[in-house]
Amino acid sequence: MITGSLVALITPMLPDGAVDTEKLDDLIEFHINEGTHGIVAVGTTGESSTLTHEEHANVVRQVVKKVNGRVHVIAGTGANSTHEAIDLTTRAKEAGADACLLVTPYYNKPTQEGLYQHFKAIAEAVNIPQILYNVPGRTGCDMQNDTVLRLASVSNIVGIKDATGDLERGQALLEAVPADFAVYSGDDPTAVALMLLGGKGNISVTANVAPKAVAQAAEYAIAGEAEKAHSLDRSVSPLHKKLFLESNPIPVKWAASQLGLCHDGIRLPLTPLSEQYHAAVRQAMVEAGVLLV
Repeated sequence: MITGSLVALITPMLPDGAVDTEKLDDLIEFHINEGTHGIVAVGTTGESSTLTHEEHANVVRQVVKKVNGRVHVIAGTGANSTHEAIDLTTRAKEAGADACLLVTPYYNKPTQEGLYQHFKAIAEAVNIPQILYNVPGRTGCDMQNDTVLRLASVSNIVGIKDATGDLERGQALLEAVPADFAVYSGDDPTAVALMLLGGKGNISVTANVAPKAVAQAAEYAIAGEAEKAHSLDRSVSPLHKKLFLESNPIPVKWAASQLGLCHDGIRLPLTPLSEQYHAAVRQAMVEAGVLLV
């Protein structure tokens, strides 16, 4: 089972929006050296919605090659078209990813039965471990716990990234799923609390700029060491809030650029962080100890 801090990795881009392959390699080394337990390549934080299929596949291949088995690689392969999701998942398997992360279809708002059939079809088409991803605040589509439980019986659907931030709902899910089905947090502010309830990890945005603290907090939380986990989490809590002043990944890419981890490149319709938020994000970075004054 994949556990721990799984960074929702940004896709570094040059100022003209081209994928920066050199910085991508550097980011991977940075995360491995800082103790990140796994890398999610081309998830939604990685701007999967603006990359072409070829770029998407190339980034996954590059991440797998550079990681070279040192940590787990999870490829984001979700789409609002089942056919497209199957294609992306097939490419990720061919690239050597350890698992795939599939966001619920956005905009078209399938029924719960439609969600079940969508994910079941992908799992049956591509024999690779698959992690569901529910983030209704971004997709306009909410996969209910009962649907997750139905999908948990599909052999290669092995977990879910729950980004609802609803701990009561998360606890109910944890109590209902099989022991070998992992529940991961996709909400940094509540991640430690969910892991202390039995969650297996945190697919984190904050980890892009504070990987060591997020990884250590995850280790403590999974081990049940609540005081140590909460203490570390408090140290980076300003980032949990300020990295969402504008739509993700706008603030986190700007923050990463301030650390020299990447250029401030991003693709339309996303735009660089508005100047009015620079001071707030920078202050959060200082308070979290990742940027010197």
